[in-house]
Amino acid sequence: MPENQRSQAELIELLTSGAIEIEGRMPWSSNNTFLVTVVDRADGAEPVTAIYKPGRGERPLWDFPDGLYRREVAAFELSEALGWSVVPPTVELADGPLGPGSLQLFVEADFEQHYFTLLEEEAHHRALKRMATFDAVANNADRKGGHCLIDAAGKIWGIDHGLCFHVQEKLRTVIWDFAGECVEADDLADVAHLIGAGLPQSLERLLHDDECRALVRRARHLLDDPRLPEPRTDHPYPWPLV
Repeated sequence: MPENQRSQAELIELLTSGAIEIEGRMPWSSNNTFLVTVVDRADGAEPVTAIYKPGRGERPLWDFPDGLYRREVAAFELSEALGWSVVPPTVELADGPLGPGSLQLFVEADFEQHYFTLLEEEAHHRALKRMATFDAVANNADRKGGHCLIDAAGKIWGIDHGLCFHVQEKLRTVIWDFAGECVEADDLADVAHLIGAGLPQSLERLLHDDECRALVRRARHLLDDPRLPEPRTDHPYPWPLV
C-alpha cells in the first residue's frame, strides 16, 4: 500500500513492528540521525521512509537528561492529544538496529522552504501560529526555521522536538512574529480540553512527573492569559536560525 494510502493507525503499526533497514546518516545533525526504510514483515507492502534517532547516538547535554528521543515521541503524543497533527507519526523503539530510539515518518517536503519563506505567504500564517502555540505548551527550546516543513499537499509539519518539555522556561524559537497575539479560539479550546481530560498515559510514561506538571502549568497559564508569549529569556532564538 502506498504511503499516502495508509491510515495513521496503519503507519503507526508499521513504524512499530516493521523491519528497519538503515540507508545512511542524515547530514548536519548534532546527534546520530539515520534515514531508514521500514517494511511490513507480514505482507511486504511498499516500504515507507522514516527518521531513526537512537538514544546511544545522543550528544550529552548539561541541561537536558538523556533520552531525548523520548521527547520526540512525546511531542507527537501531545500533538495528537490536542488534535492538531502537527508532528509526523512517531513511535518509540525498544529494539532498533542501534538500540532504543525514536522512529518518525519522513516528510516528503520541499526542502527549499522553511519558516522564513513560509511566513511570506499569508495563507500559511494560521498553521504557523498554531505551531507557535504548540511550542509554547511544549516549551520547545529549539524551533529552527528548518524545523517547519511543507509537504506536497501544502500541510505544514514540525520536526526535531528532542529539546522540549523542560521544567524551566526554555522557549527558543524563530516564530516570534505572532508574539503577543491572542491564541486562536479553537486552539485555546483544544488546550482546555487537554487539561480537562488530563494528560494521556503515553505522555506520563514518556516524561518525568515534574515535566508533566510543568506542561500542565504552561497550558493553564495560556488559558488564563491567552496570548502567545513574548521573548522571556536572554537567548530567545536557536542557533543556527535555519
